[in-house]
Amino acid sequence: MNMQDSDCIFCKIVMREIPSEIVYEDDEVLAFKDINPLAPVHLLVIPKVHLGSINDIAPEHEKLMGHLLGVLSLLAKEFGIADKGYTRSWEKVKAELDKCILVCANCHRELEAGVTQLPRETLE
Repeated sequence: MNMQDSDCIFCKIVMREIPSEIVYEDDEVLAFKDINPLAPVHLLVIPKVHLGSINDIAPEHEKLMGHLLGVLSLLAKEFGIADKGYTRSWEKVKAELDKCILVCANCHRELEAGVTQLPRETLE
């Protein structure tokens, strides 16, 4: 597996080829503010290794995926939204239903707060 993909926007952000407002970084993940936020707090947390889809996640990524979720929790607390909850917006889920489960197909995870949540029936 390649560490980066030259065509991947997230890899370009990790390699600092595309500027971003970074709010967290360690050896495994990078978190930054969304350039077109859908909520007052809208962050993306991405692994530094290229994972093009959920299908690319292998057993050796288990620790990385757990760490990524831990960073989401840390940032939710740091940005004051842990008690309000955080989720992918229903509008985005509706628009990308073929790619969304809990994580986008490109293996980044978004942290949003302040988005009005729509009833589940609106997805059908």
